[in-house]
Amino acid sequence: MKKVIVVFANSVKHGKHCVAGKDVDTKEWIRPVADAAGKELDKRHGEYMSLQKVKIKLVKDAPLPNQPENWIVGHAPWIQRGNIEAHEVGGYLDVPETLWGIGDRIAYSEIENGNIKIAQSLYLIRGDKLAIYKNQWDKWRASFSYQGNHYDLSVTDPNAHNHLPNPQHQSILCVSLGEKFKPQGSEEDYCFKIVAAII
Repeated sequence: MKKVIVVFANSVKHGKHCVAGKDVDTKEWIRPVADAAGKELDKRHGEYMSLQKVKIKLVKDAPLPNQPENWIVGHAPWIQRGNIEAHEVGGYLDVPETLWGIGDRIAYSEIENGNIKIAQSLYLIRGDKLAIYKNQWDKWRASFSYQGNHYDLSVTDPNAHNHLPNPQHQSILCVSLGEKFKPQGSEEDYCFKIVAAII
């Protein structure tokens, strides 16, 4: 099955690429992955940037409890189909009440046992009072408000530094629920909320 998606995130993880976009026709999210476990894509997919339209071949849907939009893509080349304009982005926005509740993570056990149902693990939102900074471990983070709640999340957008001069003008964020991860010193797995792109 072939789809044309608008790329809204192409972040870097483990030296590979995490791409996410929306179907231009249905506005539904698609996260292309390399296998059923949600493996990242190799570097040949690194050239695609936010707001580009790309035609891709989807081989098989591969939903995970924490990432239901995953689709395995084959080796067929992706074909660029131009861009959407900045004024068109508003037509793709999501308006959830919260970003999977408040805080910066969800316990994976809560997803696994059904206490928290992840209907979608990607949101394109308009945030308020955005501030981008590096923490004490030299990692980028984004502090912002959404629907009256404050969030302080890790940033995986490889171009985060480009937004520093005027972050107040960069209000569109692609926020993702990450893979299952056990922080050092923790006995529990979590899915962290991530700012995958600042648009």
